Amino acid sequence: MTSLAADASHWLDTSALTSDDALIKSQPFPFFIARKILAEEPMPSLLEDFPQLKGAGYLPHEKTQCGESVNALIDQLVEPAFADAIGANLGIDQLSQYPTYVSISRSLKKRHGNIHTDGKSKVATALLYLNPEWTLDGNGCLRFLNRIDDYEDMVVPEIKPAYGTLVAFKRAENSFHGHLPFEGQRLVIQIAWLVSAADKERKARAGKLSHTLKRIQGWLGRKLGRTEDPAAQM
Repeated sequence: MTSLAADASHWLDTSALTSDDALIKSQPFPFFIARKILAEEPMPSLLEDFPQLKGAGYLPHEKTQCGESVNALIDQLVEPAFADAIGANLGIDQLSQYPTYVSISRSLKKRHGNIHTDGKSKVATALLYLNPEWTLDGNGCLRFLNRIDDYEDMVVPEIKPAYGTLVAFKRAENSFHGHLPFEGQRLVIQIAWLVSAADKERKARAGKLSHTLKRIQGWLGRKLGRTEDPAAQM
């Protein structure tokens, strides 16, 4: 085990998942919010190693695009013991039995954040935020919601995507979530546990295709002198 990998094994504070500060809910769908789950020490390295993604929204994690510290952190996030600790909060027995799909977002456009439940291929989703600070209220802050058509009908107060905050939820027909429009940098690592290996392969193919299309569109946009983000036109 390399020195960095050994250090990374201590970055995540699993006790934060069940601390008095953690908010764990089973209604209207299972979810939880845990803050300060990630040590402050690796923050500079994680920010430096976060990939310079070509396109807004979530793109598949590719090790070659990320620095060593980000890859080491993701290795810890998909560890079976950590997955099962998340599953315990969500009422899911042995969450680690399900295939994982990791995606990363560096920035958003205003078209992102629409209220949705996540697709049926997902068992559960976890989001780890890496933004050093978040001074905005509303815009870009995750909301768990009672309805698909009302951003204000919140189950709990909105969650700022601040460094070390982890939220997770069990996918359900009413697992409504989203955020008010935001455009700009918003660093997130997303771990999804999927129903089957076939779903993982399908998502991986779709993610790679989307990534390739965004890179081509970005190149064409620069070549033609466009100033707007071509991905926003999709």
